[in-house]
Amino acid sequence: MSTSETVLPPRREQNNSRREQNKLATRQAIADAALALLRGKGIGNFTVEDIAEVAGVSRRTFFNYFPSLEAALAAVTEGFLDNALEQFRLRPNDEPVLESARAALMALADPMTVAPMAELFSLTQDNRSLARSELEAWDHCTTQIIGAARHRLGPEADELYLRALAGSVVSCGKAAMSVWFEERGPDLSAESLADLRQHLINAIGLLGSGFTTTADTSPPPVPGAPARQNRG
Repeated sequence: MSTSETVLPPRREQNNSRREQNKLATRQAIADAALALLRGKGIGNFTVEDIAEVAGVSRRTFFNYFPSLEAALAAVTEGFLDNALEQFRLRPNDEPVLESARAALMALADPMTVAPMAELFSLTQDNRSLARSELEAWDHCTTQIIGAARHRLGPEADELYLRALAGSVVSCGKAAMSVWFEERGPDLSAESLADLRQHLINAIGLLGSGFTTTADTSPPPVPGAPARQNRG
């Protein structure tokens, strides 16, 4: 075989990959439609059928992906958390877990990456049911954090450590969201979103420092880069 020839993956793998991409695209379309309707019509003024119509899917397809309207909205927050977890998994295995968590948030450099999650949070605070669903998305993330940390630390990792770690990270995320909303309200300007992103980073920094007075907000070192000189 010539070295210039492209080796294609088996057709079954290609089909599976395409199928998974289609599923992710459909899930995203439904979540986007739910947020758009919440933004445009307000809480209680749209139905699952409305979401399905805007997303271009059937009612049956909607329920193949989400058990309820609230779950479709919660997927907006889950999307951001999934991206952060993916960045966490890219960090070096020998890096401290909480340093990796901060680096993962910093890797999402564009403040607009938090925009959908921030908008959902601001739109649901006056509705107890939807606010609870939005926060449950963070709780859902707990299992994923435990899994990612266990993969990093190995099968012998202490279960109490893993659960305490995941619970602490999630609580820091919720605290950052709450403080941001108290400070900014429904403001979704680039400056406000940058503040939210920084609150998330600082909250993890406080956790990593044992909640000393000031969180370290300096960027984590890039793997392979020379250490910065102390000019003090």
